[in-house]
Amino acid sequence: MTEPQIEKQTQVPRDIVLQGSVFAVERLPVSLRGGEMAVRHIVRHPGAVCVLGVLDDGRLVMIRNFRIATQAWMNEFCAGKLEAGEDPRDAALRELEEETGYCAGSIESLGTFYTSPGFTDELMYAFVARQLTPCPPRLELDERIEVVLRTKDEFADLVRRGDICDGKTLATFLRWQLAQS
Repeated sequence: MTEPQIEKQTQVPRDIVLQGSVFAVERLPVSLRGGEMAVRHIVRHPGAVCVLGVLDDGRLVMIRNFRIATQAWMNEFCAGKLEAGEDPRDAALRELEEETGYCAGSIESLGTFYTSPGFTDELMYAFVARQLTPCPPRLELDERIEVVLRTKDEFADLVRRGDICDGKTLATFLRWQLAQS
């Protein structure tokens, strides 16, 4: 699958109002219908990966991840941001190993999607990883993650109950399901 094809508008000079370790916030003047000007703030993100790991027995490798922004444990597939110049496939393999303790014998792209284009340009690269073998996990100091193995039916039950509310996980699962049909 290829990246979304979008028609980009003429670039205006960047006015970064916040530079964080993961993203930047840009102040952007925009023209409204009728000619008036307004200001929007856009989160500029380097891109990220989401990895659906599938064991040989069909179970899905998931994580319970404590998210600071929501102050809650989230049921997710492993994911992480791209490092500068990093190939998304390499990032996916790295994140799978770091967060789940599984190495992939094969990895396949499921395509890309924007996580929330109303305020950010974050492009998510989705992958499915197979032929998994255990390897040492390498959690970052600020990560609180538990690995959980789920069947497809258990995953569906969690979605029905509202216990999976992470958009990248839902979108990656849908892309995987559609790729199989």
